[in-house]
Amino acid sequence: MIAGLTLWNLHFELFTENIKSEHIIVFREKLKNVIADKMLVVWDGLSSHRSQLVKQYLASEPGRIEILRLPPYAPELNPVEYIWGYLKQHELPNVCGKHFWNLGEAARSGLRKMRRRRRIPVACWKQASLAL
Repeated sequence: MIAGLTLWNLHFELFTENIKSEHIIVFREKLKNVIADKMLVVWDGLSSHRSQLVKQYLASEPGRIEILRLPPYAPELNPVEYIWGYLKQHELPNVCGKHFWNLGEAARSGLRKMRRRRRIPVACWKQASLAL
């Protein structure tokens, strides 16, 4: 899963494999359709965030994206980590699907519910307490 969090909305995409550089670019391209303004991207230490492919992509969009890199081992500063925590504790705690796609559908459904509850993204930002 990959997610983007504005102050009032949640954007997400589910992939069947671990997140790679290509997935980050695909997700960013989809976000362009809903967020036309300049973006502040808060990134943790995922190696895909630092890949040559992502660096080239970011260089191709000068002035559109500002990157805030979190210090290593500081998941408590990443507001998206609170989205994952809420999803696991409130939307998926008893999901035991027969097939992998059952889990994906349950996660997608849970994320959509979270998206409709505007207070959840706001709470995730507050919990992270980043001084932006």
